[in-house]
Amino acid sequence: MVADHTSKIVGTAWGLLVLNTLGSAGAKTIIPLPRSLIQMVTMGALVAAFALALAVNLRLRIRASAFVFLLTLLLVPSVISSANLESGFGALFRCARLALFVGTLWLLSRWWDGGPTFVRHHIRMYFVVLGSVAAGLVISPGAALPELYGGRLVGALWPLTPPQIGQYAAVIIGLTVLLVLGRRTDRTSAAVVIVPSLVLLALTHTRTATLGLLIGLALAIGSLVLTSAAARRFFAWAVLCATVAAVAFSSALQAWFLRGQSKENFSNLTGRAKVWDTLLAAPRSTSEKLFGVGLGDKSFGGLPIDNSWLAVYHEQGLVGVTLVAAIIIVLGGVALLRPPSLQRACAIFLISYCAIASYTEAGLGDASPYLLHLAVAASLLAAPAAATPLSTPEVPRRHIPRWAQRSEVT
Repeated sequence: MVADHTSKIVGTAWGLLVLNTLGSAGAKTIIPLPRSLIQMVTMGALVAAFALALAVNLRLRIRASAFVFLLTLLLVPSVISSANLESGFGALFRCARLALFVGTLWLLSRWWDGGPTFVRHHIRMYFVVLGSVAAGLVISPGAALPELYGGRLVGALWPLTPPQIGQYAAVIIGLTVLLVLGRRTDRTSAAVVIVPSLVLLALTHTRTATLGLLIGLALAIGSLVLTSAAARRFFAWAVLCATVAAVAFSSALQAWFLRGQSKENFSNLTGRAKVWDTLLAAPRSTSEKLFGVGLGDKSFGGLPIDNSWLAVYHEQGLVGVTLVAAIIIVLGGVALLRPPSLQRACAIFLISYCAIASYTEAGLGDASPYLLHLAVAASLLAAPAAATPLSTPEVPRRHIPRWAQRSEVT
């Protein structure tokens, strides 16, 4: 009973972390929500997550984790650059948020035992988020598919952008597929998650999420091919279906992929390349090159950066880029060194998805869903806690008198 209660609290804390990373900027909702109210809810969720994690871990027992340790080091350039107030007092607020976020991960690391527990927490929470998106689509299709976003699906109840929805859908689809292959869930439950998530992903027209899902699943399932017959069958059927779809629906797939954009607009990644070139060409002092200008809203010149590496370079400098690269390399290296297993496959999927999405999405240097994805990967790669051996009480030696010893000898 105590273990179940603790597990529920840990799952609630994880769900609150997910709520904190949903963001406060996005599409117009059916009922207008003031940004201040949304920020109050998201920050309140982070404080509540930290409080719950502390309540179930009052003795501050933590697991050694290179991932969380590197995140802790990432706070150093963040604080150094933000202390200059070049990005305003909001930078210090974001540093405090990141510190609380990392502190909560440290507290929850006690339950990182290499099992799929946090995978299930992840799927459940993001499925609830996607449920709110689907509800908004049913209630007000016009608000959920606005012309402002080119008819792409957005959050009509909570302000979520198409890339966000696509990311959440792709991640839970990939994890659920792997759970089915590992026989950790039944096909009916998996279909309830996968089918509607695929529909929502298609309605978002998010290319990054789709490619991340396909490539991430290919790498993850590839790691199971030599040891799992189910993985081999799924891989063969997936290749066959993909080939047939590519031949039969090539024009439809191309139209979906281009989203009505011109080839020039597609080649410069919907204008992202222009922002990236301007950011790299901007003059910077030595301090700004090393530590950045402080945590901000991941924009430059009023335009979103939409690249994790350039966003980290802009806000946390070369030191931040080095630490983020170390996070990806360490997690990827540990995953490759582990023997084939379902946990390893899920970790490979999450790591590869985040690495692919980092090219057109920002978030690896601040509290974000991407860091939560990597945290789940870290929990899957953690070594199971060794059972504490029962100590055998020492039996006191009986004192044998000398006359008794002499009689035994004789």
